[in-house]
Amino acid sequence: MGIEILLLLVLSAFSVYFLFVQRKHPNYPPCIRGWIPWFGAAFQFGKAPLDFLAQARAKYGPVFTIAAAGKRLTFVNLHEDFNTFFMSKDVDFQQAVQDPVQRTASISKESFFKNHPACHALIKGRLTRSNLHEVSSDLCAEFNEHLELLTDEGAGDLSDLVRHVMYPAVMSNLLGKCNSPASKAAVQEFTEQFQTYDEGFEYGSQLPELFLRKWAKAKQWLLSLMKSMVLKAKRNTSPDTNSKTLLQHFLTILTDSFSPNYALLMMWASLANAIPITFWTLGFIISQPSVYRTVMEEIASSFGEKDKTKSVLSESELQQLPYIQWCVLEAIRLRSPGTITRKVVRPIKIQNYIIPPGDMLMLSPFWAHRDPRYFPEPEKFMPERWKKANLEKNVFLEGFVAFGGGRYQCPGRWYALMEIQMFIGLILYKYELTLLDSLPKPSSRHLVGTQQPDGPCRVQYNHR
Repeated sequence: MGIEILLLLVLSAFSVYFLFVQRKHPNYPPCIRGWIPWFGAAFQFGKAPLDFLAQARAKYGPVFTIAAAGKRLTFVNLHEDFNTFFMSKDVDFQQAVQDPVQRTASISKESFFKNHPACHALIKGRLTRSNLHEVSSDLCAEFNEHLELLTDEGAGDLSDLVRHVMYPAVMSNLLGKCNSPASKAAVQEFTEQFQTYDEGFEYGSQLPELFLRKWAKAKQWLLSLMKSMVLKAKRNTSPDTNSKTLLQHFLTILTDSFSPNYALLMMWASLANAIPITFWTLGFIISQPSVYRTVMEEIASSFGEKDKTKSVLSESELQQLPYIQWCVLEAIRLRSPGTITRKVVRPIKIQNYIIPPGDMLMLSPFWAHRDPRYFPEPEKFMPERWKKANLEKNVFLEGFVAFGGGRYQCPGRWYALMEIQMFIGLILYKYELTLLDSLPKPSSRHLVGTQQPDGPCRVQYNHR
């Protein structure tokens, strides 16, 4: 009976806090609390978060807070406030992501704060645009090898086709040939485990593993795999700096016991967003005849009479395929993450509101990219709009925030653009693709990472 009374008092205290105490701050943004203590609006928000955000903005304006699962999530929606989000010293990226990193990769708080700045700087330096020539030729060879493993003709799910080529190719490129799945069965097993981990990543970043047994099992399988990969990478390290893989460079700066955990995080970051964006880019291209025709004309002009089994595409040759790159960027614009986040560490003023320390400050690239002031006809796939970007000077279109901003802008963005552009150029040069299903809509159920398709999409492929 005593425990029941104590629980009742705790719940009552939560109720009073949520319903009354927070209302004493007139300068806070409007808050959507829900009525269940601690959970707040989590259940309503979680059903279809992207739709919920659109409805909340229409009702409450450009700045509002959602109380959910014991946290305050404050969203900013106006482009004029984005610079504050990215650049203010009153918000912190590392504090925002530390807990999710610990849950998804089992990296301790102490190790993360010690090693993350150096890891970020290393990726940024190794995968900067001027260094891509060091990895592009090997990646092209890997793509050729795995594309030629496809039959001359067949049909299947487009996402599966992309995964079975890109997973082993990118892993070999970044983690080492010795660490790439070596057989069809190994690729299949890795695909199943990684897909389970990736699909549950958002929930795993917030919930105890007790509630996610299948996801937790996949995570442990991958961590075990990473341990063996780290050992192989150490045994095969070359004294030549330029011949080292990204994983081997990582191992030179990681001195604690969490090397496999960082390897898992690096692998997830390199695959989890690139795979769906490749899917969406191909889907948009082959579903629109005029776009498909323009892409094939560009490929014919650039490739000439290249060998279809071993088509070599250098980083400089990729620059002769600007329209494909525009297609990739337009797919990224339309299927960007639902949110990116920072943690408020000191009171910060946005519009006429004061955002208190402890709030998670949130920005939605998905909705930001649908602002018609910056992207006319925002729901339309229009690669030509990217002609105005100055990509030679690493400048995207105004209003484009898919890669974040500030100190912790995505460090692997140029590698990601290169790998997707290369893969699309090669597969469309080698194979004719035809959609057997209509292109699915994006799922509205996720906020973390690139939007996933809300259903299957089969394609017919025929070797040219």
